[in-house]
Amino acid sequence: MDTKPLLLLSAGVLFALLLASPGGMAQTQPTAAPTTDSTGRPPATPPAGSYSLRQALDYALANNLAIKNAQTDITSAAARVGEIRSTGLPQINVDASLTHNLQIQKVILETGTGSPFGDPNTPPGSVLAFPFQLKNNGLIAASASQILFDGSYFVGLKAAKTYQELSRKAVIQSKIDVAESVTKAYYSVLVNEERLNLLSANVNRLDSLLRETRAQFQNGFVEKIDADRIEVQFNNVKVDQQRTGRLVELSKYLLQFQMGLPVKDSIALTDRLDQPGIENLVVPEEPFQYSQRVDYSTLQTQRELGLLDIRNGRAGYLPRLTASATYGYNPAATEFRNLTQFDQRWFSYSFVGLNLHIPIFDGFQKRYKIQQSRLTSQKTDQSLVLLANNIDLQIQQARITLTNGVDALKTQRRNLELAREVVRVTKIKYQQGVGSNIEVVNAETDYKEAQNNYYAALYDTLVAKVDLDKATGKLIVE
Repeated sequence: MDTKPLLLLSAGVLFALLLASPGGMAQTQPTAAPTTDSTGRPPATPPAGSYSLRQALDYALANNLAIKNAQTDITSAAARVGEIRSTGLPQINVDASLTHNLQIQKVILETGTGSPFGDPNTPPGSVLAFPFQLKNNGLIAASASQILFDGSYFVGLKAAKTYQELSRKAVIQSKIDVAESVTKAYYSVLVNEERLNLLSANVNRLDSLLRETRAQFQNGFVEKIDADRIEVQFNNVKVDQQRTGRLVELSKYLLQFQMGLPVKDSIALTDRLDQPGIENLVVPEEPFQYSQRVDYSTLQTQRELGLLDIRNGRAGYLPRLTASATYGYNPAATEFRNLTQFDQRWFSYSFVGLNLHIPIFDGFQKRYKIQQSRLTSQKTDQSLVLLANNIDLQIQQARITLTNGVDALKTQRRNLELAREVVRVTKIKYQQGVGSNIEVVNAETDYKEAQNNYYAALYDTLVAKVDLDKATGKLIVE
C-alpha cells in the first residue's frame, strides 16, 4: 500500500502559528513599604482578604485568567511538538472491509471478428459479459510505513520547539502586563486612602470651626455671612470626602479585577506609602541590554522561526525516502458462510516497498516561497532595529518623567506644608479678632488645592517608577 506524504511545518503553517499565539518572579523594590511591628520585623501572615503588594502580585500571577490562557498555550505548544515528532515514528494501521455484492458488475469484452477474445466467427461488434468477482468480498490487512529521510521533517521539529519557546515568552509578557496593572491599581488604592484620611481630618477641623463661628454669630461677634462662608467650605470638603470614599472602593474593585479576585470579596491593603522614600528617590543610570525586554526577546525568537522557514523551503529540494510494508488476507467467498472458513477460503498476501520522491520542477513554487520567507525575515530584522530605538526612547521618557515627578512631588509637599501652616495661622488670627473670615476661607481653598496637587503628583511619581521598571525589563524577572 502506498504511504501518505509527511505533513510538515511549512512557511504558511509557521506564521499561522505565530499569529495565533499570544515561573518564579521578582519585583524591583516596590515603593509601598510593608508594615512592620515594634521590633522592625515583618508582621505575621495577614488575615484572609489582606494583601501586601507582594502578596497581591503573587495572587495575580497565580489566578489571572490572561496568564492562565498564556500558560495553556505552552501546553498546546508542547502537544504541537509531540504531533510533529510523531510523524517521524512508524505509522501502523489495520484495515478490514466486507462487501456483499447484490448484483455483481460484469466485465464487457468484444467477441467478434478481430477480437482476441471469444469466437472469431461471430459477427463484428458482438460482446461477451461475465462476472469478474465473487458474491462476497473481504479484506484484512496490516500496513506499516516509516520515513527514512526527509529534510523538512527535522527542520519542522526544530521550528516546533522554537514555537514552544515563543509561547513561554508570551507567558512572561502576560505576567509583566498583569504586574503593571496590579501595581498601579494597588498604588491607586493607597493614594486614595491617604487622601481620604486627610479629607476626614479637614472635615473634622472645619466642623469644629463652623460650630465656633455659629456660636460667635449667636453671641453677636461675627456676621451670618461669616458662618455661611465656613459652611460652604465645610459642605464642599464633605462632598469631596464622600466622593473619595467611593473612589477608594472603586479602586479596590479595580485591584481585585486585575488580581483575578472576585469583586464581591472584600480586600484590605497592608502596605503603606513610604512617602519620604518616594520623594528622595534617585533615578538610576544603569547599563541596559535589549534582551532584558521580553518583547525584544520574543521578536528575536520570531526571527529564528523565520530563518527556519527559509531552511524548510530549501529542504523541499531534497529527495524524500520512505519504506512501507503490508500483510493481509483476502477471502475466496462464493457464499457468505465461506467467510468463516479461515483455513480453506482465506489467502494471504504481503509486500514491502521503498518510495523515493525526487522533486524536479514545480514551476518555481519553492523558489518564490523562499523569497517570501527571506523578505519576512528582513522585515523582522528591521522591526528589531525599530524596537531597539523605541525601547531607548521609552527608557529616556520614563527616566525624565520620573525625575520630573520626584521634583514636582517635593515642591507639592512643600506647598502642602505651607498651605497647612497658612490655615493654622489664619484660624488663630480669626479667633483672636485680627483676621478676616475671607482669609480663613481662602486659606482652606488653597489648602484643598495643595492636597489635590500633592496626591496627584504622588500617584504620577509612583506610576512613573512602574513605567521605568517596565521599560528597563525589571518589573518581572524570570
